[in-house]
Order: sequence, then C-alpha cells, then structure tokens
Amino acid sequence: MAIRWEKKEHIAYLTLHSSWEGNLIDAATLSQLADACEAIEVDNDVRVVILWSAGPDFSLGWDWKQMEEGVLSLPLTHAFDVLADLPRPVVCAVDGRCFSAGLELALACDVRVCSQGARFAFPEMMWGLVPLGGGIQRLARAVGRSWATYLLFTGAEVDAQQALAMGLVSQVAYEGETALSVAEVLARLIAEKGPIAVRYAKEAVQKGMEMPLGQALGLEADLTIILQTTADRAEGVRAFLEKRPPRFTGS
Repeated sequence: MAIRWEKKEHIAYLTLHSSWEGNLIDAATLSQLADACEAIEVDNDVRVVILWSAGPDFSLGWDWKQMEEGVLSLPLTHAFDVLADLPRPVVCAVDGRCFSAGLELALACDVRVCSQGARFAFPEMMWGLVPLGGGIQRLARAVGRSWATYLLFTGAEVDAQQALAMGLVSQVAYEGETALSVAEVLARLIAEKGPIAVRYAKEAVQKGMEMPLGQALGLEADLTIILQTTADRAEGVRAFLEKRPPRFTGS
C-alpha cells in the first residue's frame, strides 16, 4: 500500500491507497507515512490533517508476507509515533474494516470518525502476536483498561455504534454519508480556530496525560503564557471586542 498527501486550503489529506484489496500496511507504507508527516510538519499553512482510505476498507492490517520475511520490524513502526506527535490535529476517517495495524494507525490520530459500516478489531492474539505499533497503549488510553483488555484478549470485532459507545470513535456518519465527508466538516471547523492555540491544546492533552496532575497543570500554564505573546491571541481578542470573525495568521 502507498500513502500520498495533498493540501487543500488549510487541510492536508493523507490518503491510503492500494491496487490490492485490503490496504495492507508494509515497510514502504510506514516509510511514506513518516516522510509525509515530516513534510506536513514544516508546512505552516497546514492547520489540520485528515487520514483516510481511498478503498472500501480502511486497512486490514499488516502485510503478512513481509512479516514472515522479517522486513517489518520495530524500528519501522516509529512512523506511528511520528503521526501521533505531529503538531497538528489529525482526524481519522474510517470506512469499512479497520483491523490490526490499520487500527493502530487510527489510534495514533487525535480524533476518529467512521461510517455506519465500519468495523474495528485487533485479531493479533489469534495468531500468537500482539500489536507492535503502539496499539496496546493507545487503545487503553482511548477506551480504558476494561474495554482495551476485552478487545485485545478476545480479538472481538466491534461495529460503529459499539465503537462510539466505548469512545473508540467520536462520531458516526449518518446512513449514506461517508466518513470522509464527516471528517471534512470537522476539519474545516478546526481550521477556523486559532492554529497556535489548537497546537498548544494538543500538546497539553498529549503530554499532560503522561504527567502527574500538578506537572500537567504547570505545562498548561506555561503554554498559556507563551500564547499571550502571539499575534493570533491579540487578533482573537480584537475580533471578539469588534464582534467580527478573527483573521488568524498562525503567528
């Protein structure tokens, strides 16, 4: 499977596409993902990212042939961390099946939305394996210990409404809608906000969850102080007082 990216206005689209069924994730996929994220990171015009699949399924997981040959290894999976650490909000749009490494990709995103027909599973333990792209830790942080252990130990497949109920996704598309259309509405909404404030909010949430509360509150306060020095913060205050939409520049 390959990954391509393009930019439309302030939104970067990371697209999974393959001529083979299932959008299997291989070494080339991970390398392209890391390269795309690095390019997006230095593009100051990008305010939000959408990760989606051009096929009927988001991804069925790893390329098992490469797994058997030993091509896929732990060093390659740093691409999941690069995606998770991207200093832009990332919205994942899931249509169809999202299994194994595909679900690990989705979990590395900040927000997940899906279509009515979406399905999610970690079937690795059926074959004596475990997720190797950070999926165990990110799943537990997304849905809590009880749901995480249930999904991991059983390999159970959950549908869109179950995923919504456990907090695996934040929104399910209406019947006839695609996950991408829902993600685009959400991305445009995020892109309207102050880009520096959004980045700092992501940093505060992401890093703060790994800290004791007092330390996390200190990080939040530090980021708030830095934000006060930006032109966007001044523009936001002026726009509020003048009762007009703000014109943020990301500075």
